[in-house]
Amino acid sequence: MATKKQETEPKDLSRSLGFLVHDVARLMRRAFDRRVKHLGLTRSQWFVLAHLYRTDGQTQRHLADELDMERAPLSKLLDRLESGGWLERRADPGDRRANRVYTTHKIDSLMLEGTMVGENLTDEIFSGIDENAREEFLTILAQAKSNLVAIELEEAQRADANVQMRS
Repeated sequence: MATKKQETEPKDLSRSLGFLVHDVARLMRRAFDRRVKHLGLTRSQWFVLAHLYRTDGQTQRHLADELDMERAPLSKLLDRLESGGWLERRADPGDRRANRVYTTHKIDSLMLEGTMVGENLTDEIFSGIDENAREEFLTILAQAKSNLVAIELEEAQRADANVQMRS
């Protein structure tokens, strides 16, 4: 028996947290990409270098987890960045099977320019928003991130406990 498709009004998702965060992040990435295109790095390369700049010396496995990337594509990306002189891989002294990834001094001027571009873009994004509201928004967003990290950890621990109970 065929059912008639329910006719409903489409929901307005313009105030949905997930859609807003995704759209803002996408638009920010595109604007940033246009402004640093002359540096000759892809978005993926820039993303890896910026992450390493904040947390240099990670293992490739940890870096893949942090960037939410598969290890094989990350390894190819790291190969290109290493051949360009942007980073180097060194054996992990505590684990012969692992490599740690370090940026080189070549990244310093790149990060200086990228940081300036990011700060200018942020100022444009927050144009017309007073400083207190801006700070409150960033505080709320940082707390939301912290909550999500805690949720992820709790869910991982629960999944591990379930696996151990089945064993």
